[in-house]
Amino acid sequence: MLRSSYASCLLVSEENDNEIEVETERQGKYIVTFDPLDGSSNIDCLVSIGSIFAIFRKPHDGPLAPGDALQSGRQIAAAGYALYGSATMIVLSTGHGVNGFMLDPSIGEFVLTDANMKCKPRGKIYSINEGYEEKWDPAIKEYVKSKKQGKAYGGRYIGSMVADVHRTLKYGGIFMYPATADNPNGKLRVLYE
Repeated sequence: MLRSSYASCLLVSEENDNEIEVETERQGKYIVTFDPLDGSSNIDCLVSIGSIFAIFRKPHDGPLAPGDALQSGRQIAAAGYALYGSATMIVLSTGHGVNGFMLDPSIGEFVLTDANMKCKPRGKIYSINEGYEEKWDPAIKEYVKSKKQGKAYGGRYIGSMVADVHRTLKYGGIFMYPATADNPNGKLRVLYE
């Protein structure tokens, strides 16, 4: 669908080793980066999963060049995620707020249901895979420990970034995927996550 939309020129997917260049006669001005199925390891246990995407403008008018997809996050034209669970929702930002659109199966369209979504200043939930605690930096260990004391946060971790981030956006709180000894740069891919 993206290749035949006449809007995109380059597709970068977590599932492909190389970018996908749209045929020249069908090229538009957008570069789309995405993880088509975040949380796919949870499919067989019916946990909410999703898709994550970022859309960049092609940085020049000429033919595609190596590195065109490697742009600063400040250059994103639109970004968001789709959440597939008890309902299907797309959460989208074009740089002026965040809006949520729920799929209404009776009409087959997405309807604006959550306008101008904002994370609460202080939530009650922290979301992190505590199974890696022994591999965290001491500062991360101390920070998570502090969230369990005083006015304590509740720990909730689904293991599907889209579902964890969506809950954090709706109810407030903290989502973390810190670096570990095995992944010293962290595991989130800045290109689309």
